[in-house]
Amino acid sequence: MTVGPTSEPAFGRRRQLGDEVAAYVRELIMSGQVGHGEFLRMERIAEDLGISVTPVREALLSLRGEGFVTLEPRRGFMPAPLTRQDVQDLFEAQAYFAGELAARAAGRITEAELDALEETQARLEKASRSLDAEEIELANHRFHRSINLCAGSPKTAWLLQLVVRYAPRRFYSSIHGWTQASVDDHRIVLAALRARDAGAARQAMRAHIRHAGTLLVVHLEAQGFWDERAGGRRSAR
Repeated sequence: MTVGPTSEPAFGRRRQLGDEVAAYVRELIMSGQVGHGEFLRMERIAEDLGISVTPVREALLSLRGEGFVTLEPRRGFMPAPLTRQDVQDLFEAQAYFAGELAARAAGRITEAELDALEETQARLEKASRSLDAEEIELANHRFHRSINLCAGSPKTAWLLQLVVRYAPRRFYSSIHGWTQASVDDHRIVLAALRARDAGAARQAMRAHIRHAGTLLVVHLEAQGFWDERAGGRRSAR
């Protein structure tokens, strides 16, 4: 089959939009905004994102394939059950790959890249003091991405990307302690990278990711996510 010159870009845009919607829904679930027993209203999600319902439905079908949402006949989509162990497992997998990338970066990172990483950390700390949620998320993302790129291990970085998409980045500042944990933990990671100590970098990064996972579990527990939402009470988003 021959694809016309305009088909591929259109398909690419459509796929990217679907990925963005799927990421938004994952973050709603992982941040505790909506849980099992609560229906995901396609119209509300479309309105929140300023898009039509079609890409929302396509994204929810994709998430169904991941086992992240379920489709109730004649009723709609809802998040699949999510347990403490599920959250811990996701962050443990993230910690493993992120730690390995940090260790490899320690042996390859240049002084210029370390200086840039310091600047990103300074941006994060400034944003933390001013409670700038958007800048916090951007600086945190840049910090981790820079380390992953320095590792020079694209396959490991790809594996990390598969699990890191379950971290609720969009709701970063709503999870108590996450921002301060990033500020404090990143300093330890930076010190290990400056020392070119692969073992210390691996340990520091894994401890940082596990710390974030623990804070998310505590956040969900504080919302009564595990128990109160098990029975389902209302329709959400």
